Amino acid sequence: MDYFETYKDLSENIRGCVIVIGNFDGVHLGHKALLEHAKAIAQEKNSKVGILTFDPHPRQLFRADEPFRRIMPHALKIEHLKQSGADVIFSLPFDWEFASLPAQDFVQQILIEGLAASHVVIGHDFKFGQLRKGNAQTISAAGLSVSAIDEVTGSGETGEISSSHIRQYIQDGKIEQANEILGWPWEIRGEIIKGDQRGRKLGYPTANMELGDSIHPAYGVYACLACLRDEAFMNEGHWYDCVVNIGIRPMFEVKKALVETHIFDFDRDIYGQVLCVQPVKRLRGEAKFDSLEKLVKQIGRDCAEARKSLQG
Repeated sequence: MDYFETYKDLSENIRGCVIVIGNFDGVHLGHKALLEHAKAIAQEKNSKVGILTFDPHPRQLFRADEPFRRIMPHALKIEHLKQSGADVIFSLPFDWEFASLPAQDFVQQILIEGLAASHVVIGHDFKFGQLRKGNAQTISAAGLSVSAIDEVTGSGETGEISSSHIRQYIQDGKIEQANEILGWPWEIRGEIIKGDQRGRKLGYPTANMELGDSIHPAYGVYACLACLRDEAFMNEGHWYDCVVNIGIRPMFEVKKALVETHIFDFDRDIYGQVLCVQPVKRLRGEAKFDSLEKLVKQIGRDCAEARKSLQG
């Protein structure tokens, strides 16, 4: 797998790919359908598959004053794309200069002159270039063969498979539905930071991390799995059962939302390491208790329910 943050001055063995274009936030089942289509065409052409994506997400540029949380941080997106079976990833910086590029210039400068794309695959509703005027017809008019893939739908409640639907499910605390159309267990990643150590004093020590620019799930208590990232990279990672509070802890009036993970049967110093947390099921919403004693009793019940959920 080759990775580039430019489309210029590429060697000839990198150019000529079947190119799949998209933001790929979530790298969900719809994105994977695009990639599978590209792989089939690449096999016919005896060509490589290249992914063309962008960072930051366009909405973070165009609507900077509006809150927008990604399904996954950029680094995790690239990890998933590297596991997709493509041969090359082109991740281009999305700034105002890039956003102002007319659609025809996008095709000519990037797809033709830069990447020498042998074929282009996009979603049926994908738009590009200045004022989002570019579409499949723009690519075809420039002499490139293009496939515009219809939307992919899930089963039952999930319906259309899209990043916006996944964000809504996560924000609603419906992790099972989000995972169904993601095609992988959604996770939160972050560096473990020192907190006020209140959990330790209550008998339930936690590994704390901030949500960063990842989407905020519905606040509350979740049954989760957790793994240290470095151990996971070495294929030695063990996924631990845990209970996690995500939110602002109304009893203590925390201003910034935290992910507080109590790992069962675990006693190690892991400050400064990166923790991967996969919510499995939302157990309840956040609540304010009349006393610390009542809080401790509820945490005990949460732990018991989380263990039961994770065993089933």
